[in-house]
Amino acid sequence: MKLNLDERACTGHGLCYSLAPHFFEDDEQGYGHVVGDGAVPDNQLAEARTAVANCPEKAISFIDDFG
Repeated sequence: MKLNLDERACTGHGLCYSLAPHFFEDDEQGYGHVVGDGAVPDNQLAEARTAVANCPEKAISFIDDFG
């Protein structure tokens, strides 16, 4: 499973990188970006789910990784 962030929907609240720093970082303008390929190890799924659940714009989602 991987995380996806719709950068067009992001307005820079910063909750993603505050709540899930393993998966998100901010840019120079404060907008979030997925770190690396967004892959979520099973032992960090709770952290990733917290970011998905708390994004005010619902810009973060999970995508299946079949490959």
